[in-house]
This record gives sequence, C-alpha cells and structure tokens, in this order.
Amino acid sequence: MKPKFKIFHNDEHLCESIDKLRKNGVRDDDIYIPAHDNDHDRRARKKTDANIIGVKVTGVGTATKNIFRGKPDKLFSKMKEIGFDQSKAQKLKSSKKN
Repeated sequence: MKPKFKIFHNDEHLCESIDKLRKNGVRDDDIYIPAHDNDHDRRARKKTDANIIGVKVTGVGTATKNIFRGKPDKLFSKMKEIGFDQSKAQKLKSSKKN
C-alpha cells in the first residue's frame, strides 16, 4: 500500500489530523511525522505520540549512512524506507517551507 501524506505548517492541524487518523482505524505503527527540523520533529512526535523513523524502520545500514547525510538526504532516505517511491520522496524532500 502506498503511504499517504499531508504537509502541515501548523501543529494544531497536525495533531487534529493524527487524532482523526486514529479514530478512522489507522494503526499507531503506521503514523510517522518526518520533518526537516529536528526540534519540530521531536515536539510534534511528543504531542502526538507518533513513531520515529529510526533503526527499527530503516535498518542498521541506512541508519548508519544517515549519520553522514545532510538533513534533506536523511529525510529522503527515511521517506523511501516507509514506502514512498523515489520521485515522490524527492519532491517532498524539496518541499521545505522557506
């Protein structure tokens, strides 16, 4: 199954959407919040109890490579690991709000 996504610029809308996903039967194991900003990522996951895309998901090889990658490339590799095809992951990686 292809992953579904939505881009958020507001934490309140993010939390509301995640609550709605859960009410509609989406499993907690299938909810992730990838973000360009590590601090925002941590805050959002703490508020919503969403999953981290860590070693458990990416595997040791990708996690090790991510240590040496810049933020956009880390985000790109993580999105590919959770099921995005390369072109969609590239497009989302480039969608950072300036």
